[in-house]
Amino acid sequence: MSTDRQPTVYIVDDDDAVRASLRFLIESIGLPVTCYPSADAFLDTAPVDAVGCLVLDVRMPGMSGLELLDRLGLRKRDLHVLVITGHADVAMAVRALKSGASDFIEKPYNDQALLDRIQRAMTESSAERAAREAHDGVGQRLEQLTDRERQVLDRVMVGEPNRVIAERLKLSEKTIEVHRSRVMRKMEADSLADLVRMIVLYEHTQEAGSR
Repeated sequence: MSTDRQPTVYIVDDDDAVRASLRFLIESIGLPVTCYPSADAFLDTAPVDAVGCLVLDVRMPGMSGLELLDRLGLRKRDLHVLVITGHADVAMAVRALKSGASDFIEKPYNDQALLDRIQRAMTESSAERAAREAHDGVGQRLEQLTDRERQVLDRVMVGEPNRVIAERLKLSEKTIEVHRSRVMRKMEADSLADLVRMIVLYEHTQEAGSR
């Protein structure tokens, strides 16, 4: 389902001064920021459909950054996670990458380098959300097709002309034309090329997700 939620930078760090500093830095380039003092606070109050970038400290009292990543994997948030780590925690950062983090940056970090990575994460997160919503929309439209319309669509996708489809389904060409027209309308396709491209991308994504 489509969402109007604004991509946001979420900061999870137990250090008040660090949170304030990061908020000031990130807001200076016009990005919305929400801060949390702990992993538990983030899980309790952050929106389930959050999209954007999560800037996460690895070492925190209570639930650690790694534990939060494990929990996020279960909740399937649309977030790119940037882990902030000290030099001694690089091995832990590598574990974080294996748990789903997108990137990590060592302290002390260069402000511009951090902003660059956050902006990249925000762009990629938004693009992935848009692609996922487009995929879901195609799936929902496919479900609106009748069995006969789906049969016609399947034959169109293998390049069969109306005459051949009519013979195969034992229908008139006129009836096939009507079904094709309905398929185009229900799938919101502007042209045959648009329809084929839409279905090919959808099926490719389905296959990739099942691997």
